[in-house]
Amino acid sequence: MSKHPNKIAVELDATGLMCPMPVLRARRFLDDMTVGEILQVTASDPASVHDMPAFCRMAGHKLLMAYVEDDNYIFEIEKCLPSET
Repeated sequence: MSKHPNKIAVELDATGLMCPMPVLRARRFLDDMTVGEILQVTASDPASVHDMPAFCRMAGHKLLMAYVEDDNYIFEIEKCLPSET
């Protein structure tokens, strides 16, 4: 159950996928989303605990929430504008 039930724009079920697929799928979904929308990713790969936050930092998206539910890892990511360098 989402911690932001009324704000989730897109849900991605990446259960059963191993590294790096959950991150790659999340990136593809975020590319098609509008700034400010929230993507909820459900993953079963324990590596996603490290990979998803690292991806968010590198891509400039905001990781709003990360938690475990029913042996799955849930990430709520807000799409942000890429930082200008």
